[in-house]
Amino acid sequence: MTPPDRTKLGLKPTTTACLFDLDGVLTQTAAVHAQAWKEMFDAFLQQRAAKTGEGFVPFDPIKDYDEYVDGKPRSDGVRSFLASRRITLPEGAEGDPPELDTIHGLGNRKDQIFLRHIHQYGVQTYEGSVLYVRAARRAGLKVAVVSSSKNTTEVLRAAQIDDLFDAQVDGNVAEREQLRGKPAPDTYLQAARFLDAAASDAAVYEDALAGVEAGRAGGFGLVVGVDRVGQSDALYAHGADIVVKDLAELMAA
Repeated sequence: MTPPDRTKLGLKPTTTACLFDLDGVLTQTAAVHAQAWKEMFDAFLQQRAAKTGEGFVPFDPIKDYDEYVDGKPRSDGVRSFLASRRITLPEGAEGDPPELDTIHGLGNRKDQIFLRHIHQYGVQTYEGSVLYVRAARRAGLKVAVVSSSKNTTEVLRAAQIDDLFDAQVDGNVAEREQLRGKPAPDTYLQAARFLDAAASDAAVYEDALAGVEAGRAGGFGLVVGVDRVGQSDALYAHGADIVVKDLAELMAA
């Protein structure tokens, strides 16, 4: 079988590597993350409102998720959202129990909710994305998955796509290597290094605004925004070169 022309994947002929975000690009877990954040924050905010007498304003799983937590390391997401509500909590420690009201405690509470959901319901992939990754591999491209989640391996296995990637940069790698989270480009640049690819010869695929911004900041050759929730304009504004609703669209480009 003749390998597909890389230009038929919407790529420059010089492209050597493809770097894929996980949640919202490869797997249908962005909505699960958003719901887990909402469940955690709403319970916290309701409890806080009962104690302080302030009004309860729930977490918006679209606006608040996109603006404050999507694509970021868990603790950064907690800090960012709480700052938007002018709420200050102790930092705590990474191993804080989920019931503790610290930055890390709330993050671990959200993680507990997320894991409960994927264990109960499993993980679905985006078929067009999986087809695209397989086509990229057939075209001789190196592929990596890049995620802020420390549960990346578990999600990939649950989705049965853990055998597709040449490299993985997740929350565990970021912590070990002291990489800044998105919107900083560090994790994508690390993935390019793992694949021995120059950033200018690699393509980034992202659905999160912070992730698209990271791709642009890293000087990558192509930044593809994947619009799952009707935020095409925002993806372009944050640095996407092209925006599609599904990666399969690129295969006809």
